[in-house]
Amino acid sequence: MFFRGADIGVDLGTATVLVYVKNKGIVLNEPSVVAIDRNSNKIFAVGEEARRMLGRTPGNIVATRPLREGVIADYDTTERMLKHFIEKSCGKSLLFRPRVMVCIPSGVTGVEERAVKEAAVQAGAKEAHLIEEPLAAALGAGVDIAQPSGNMVIDVGGGTTDIAVLSLGGIVVSQSLRVGGDKFDEAIVRYIRKKYNLMIGERTGEEVKITVGTAFPEMKTEDTSMDVRGRDLVTGLPKTLTITSRETFEAMSEAITSVISAVKEVLEKTPPELASDIIDKGLVLTGGGALLHGLDALISHETGLPVHIADEPVSCVAKGTGKALTMIGQLKKSGIQTKKLSLG
Repeated sequence: MFFRGADIGVDLGTATVLVYVKNKGIVLNEPSVVAIDRNSNKIFAVGEEARRMLGRTPGNIVATRPLREGVIADYDTTERMLKHFIEKSCGKSLLFRPRVMVCIPSGVTGVEERAVKEAAVQAGAKEAHLIEEPLAAALGAGVDIAQPSGNMVIDVGGGTTDIAVLSLGGIVVSQSLRVGGDKFDEAIVRYIRKKYNLMIGERTGEEVKITVGTAFPEMKTEDTSMDVRGRDLVTGLPKTLTITSRETFEAMSEAITSVISAVKEVLEKTPPELASDIIDKGLVLTGGGALLHGLDALISHETGLPVHIADEPVSCVAKGTGKALTMIGQLKKSGIQTKKLSLG
């Protein structure tokens, strides 16, 4: 049950939702998937239970991801999903409505911002605050963003990659790409379909990425492989084949290259004094994409700068979002902007 002054931080990700509760830490980490009964329009399942249904539901049940590329694609379903996760994290008996801080990609429009805030309020928040992902990621990674010193953060999420240089509590230079873990998965699915005429599902593509995927095959001592099952597009029959880690690199290379190009572009726009700080400190890599084998080494190889994977990179944004809500006054004094919407 919530009590007065309860604070929660939400990493409302395209692939995963994480919820941080003040004094408890991360209490929820579930896929951003909702299964709905089309006949009654009622929610059938949410989160991990719904994810297991992707591609496996009967005609009247549809499993869907209500967020795409870091923004809300289906407002009504997002609101219902968010309400479910808030209640699951803190109990259905909300004695007092909580304050909620939600992170957003740095490149979203005003309309997209408003949609997130309104969804949070409709889901049960007394106040909805927004913070940009690079700021939240830096806070969650333990970076002191209030100092007059340059820090560079690369947050590779499911739907977006946010790259930013931070100093004095603000974003000096940034770029947000609608490329992330989901695009890596989709690239693997397309590659296998095109090369082998084998249709695999979204979940299988993700499993391939996690198990044998690599962004820098030169880092691997041997070319690992795994068996993949799908449907042969020629015969229509089930089929199994073997995919190697080098093939995953070939599949994902275009998406990975776009991330590297964006990192270089942000570095090129960074003021000289801050660039000097970044040379000393290196880059901080956060988000689920930070776990892709070799991505840190590839960024380091391409930029000539050290790259540090944050501790628990998947939860950095959620931790930073919750941390930001507990220090709103301090953030404002430092000139760090959060955006608020209250229940009317």
